Amino acid sequence: MAMDYWTKFKFRLTKRERYYVSAGAILVIFIIILQFVLFPFLGEKKKIKLSIQTKEQTLKELVSLSSEYMALKDNSVDIEKTLARRSGNFTLFSFLEKQAGRSGVKPNIKYMKPSTSTNPESYKESTVEMKLENVTLEQLVEYLYLVESPENLVGIKRISIKQSRGSPEYLTVLIQLVTYLKD
Repeated sequence: MAMDYWTKFKFRLTKRERYYVSAGAILVIFIIILQFVLFPFLGEKKKIKLSIQTKEQTLKELVSLSSEYMALKDNSVDIEKTLARRSGNFTLFSFLEKQAGRSGVKPNIKYMKPSTSTNPESYKESTVEMKLENVTLEQLVEYLYLVESPENLVGIKRISIKQSRGSPEYLTVLIQLVTYLKD
């Protein structure tokens, strides 16, 4: 019975109408394929491409961090070797005072404030803040040359230099020096 209906319906349409119905059906099928197959596929392809780019960027960062870690690890080994060579009774305060005597700036020391901070690693950071008043540029350069000592792991963390108010040829200097000590 259903076949008779289709047959009657089919024969009632003209050739031109059958062409339009067929073209419409093909268009609807094409739109359905685009909407439910092609567009989701292209969307997923774009998401995968973005995911790959993100993963590549993460990998580049990991490689960079790895090389930085290796450099820090090598530096840590160097620090350990230097600490092993340094005398056991080394203190930053006494080292700085000795070098101040050698360079002739000991009378110009206004104050020296030592402090120690503990790192979560196996080293303590020992710092001394020092204020020098009425020193010449030559005295300062000689003192800085003597105190910045890679053999003893002593370095300048921060420095502030100002001209003295009364005499422009003299300087007032605030220096923070740092070294590392084994726990």
